[in-house]
Amino acid sequence: MLIISLITVVVVGIFFGGGVVDPAAEVKDFVYTDLLLNWTYLVFFITIIALVVLGVWQYTSVLKTNPKSAVMSLGVLVLFALMLIVTYSMGDGTPLTTLNADSQTYNTSFWLKCTDMWLMSTIILFVLIIAAIAWGTVKRIMSK
Repeated sequence: MLIISLITVVVVGIFFGGGVVDPAAEVKDFVYTDLLLNWTYLVFFITIIALVVLGVWQYTSVLKTNPKSAVMSLGVLVLFALMLIVTYSMGDGTPLTTLNADSQTYNTSFWLKCTDMWLMSTIILFVLIIAAIAWGTVKRIMSK
């Protein structure tokens, strides 16, 4: 996690520090947009693969000891997959008009919807994490 975070900081630094194609243009066209997009997609797919592998591993180990808890963990995986499907279907696949020729590779409906899915899923999970922290804090305060 630390290595991925450090690489992300470097990629974002390269993206913003790498310059723009035409500084006088109204819409900034960053030189390293493809690097940022590729890194974002790679981290996204690593996250999904890790989620599936660790979920299956947890499910098989918990199934042996506590079947009720195993059903709950399977439910979380199903909800996560459902969230990805819903956020992908909510994504906008309309091609962008302000991209340079190099970025047109990613200006397809599939990649645009994947980007929207990633952004919306991140926001949803962030809100759920904050809600879980708040719920745990309130529950702990109320039990005292």
